[in-house]
Amino acid sequence: MIDAVVERLCSPESYGAVIHYDNRDVPLPSVEELEEMMYLVSSVLFPGHFGTPDLVPETMRYRVGAVLDRVAAIATEQIKRGLCFNRQVCSETECRACEHAAEKITKELLLRLPEIRRLLALDVQAAYNGDPAGKNKGEIIFCYPSIKALTKHRVAHELYRLGVPIIPRIIGEMAHSETGIDIHPGAEIGESFFMDHGTGIVIGETSVVGKNVRIYQGVTLGAKSFPLDPDGNPIKGIPRHPIVEDDVIIYAGATLLGRITIGRGSVIGGNVWLTRSVPPGSRILQSPAEEIMHSDGSGI
Repeated sequence: MIDAVVERLCSPESYGAVIHYDNRDVPLPSVEELEEMMYLVSSVLFPGHFGTPDLVPETMRYRVGAVLDRVAAIATEQIKRGLCFNRQVCSETECRACEHAAEKITKELLLRLPEIRRLLALDVQAAYNGDPAGKNKGEIIFCYPSIKALTKHRVAHELYRLGVPIIPRIIGEMAHSETGIDIHPGAEIGESFFMDHGTGIVIGETSVVGKNVRIYQGVTLGAKSFPLDPDGNPIKGIPRHPIVEDDVIIYAGATLLGRITIGRGSVIGGNVWLTRSVPPGSRILQSPAEEIMHSDGSGI
């Protein structure tokens, strides 16, 4: 029986659509290594909360430098693997080019960490301001899925902007698996963003979210349709997800589809289905529930 299964699984007809051939002996990206990298990055972005528990200002320079050295080593190797993976077939010269590109991208990523911390600090403040249950900022950093997901997203988004293939998606899926929040690394998210509860939120690749936006569990910023090329394949990269302007609140279960604009200061009620733009200051709510009474079998 085993021989028959092996024979079928090893036939080109079976594995042809899913096999990955070795690319000049460059391994595939490592999820485990990227998880370590993101933990180390979190320890730098939120000093004292992750990593070394006894971090103090007097030793911060030494410890942060040591951590970033390890982050740089992991990032360079994993980005190189991602670049080689994307080429499918990589000559020796191309492989060296991938390595040089990975080193350059890693340096740029490290340079962007202070700005990532600035944004995350504002996200933490937004969560603290937006949730009466949050007792202090330390609790929010440790516990809130919004901050866990945004930490990974803001790093993944910078890698996405730097043209790194596959690695941003892996980091994004780490957050998705951990929190239930699915943010494509291409999504542009402004400062002071808060996802209350968070479970089931979906934010598509070309979504644009402004400043001081708050959304609740189960919200979808999705695509309404997928334009096809002459061969019937989806056209990649075109803007197809919503633009949410500053100071918008979107309540639980709302679904916003297509390249629509939600004007500044609008409120979108729970479970609303929206496929059209709305002007600034709009309030889009469901119709009130209607109570209908039946007696003596009427209405059946």
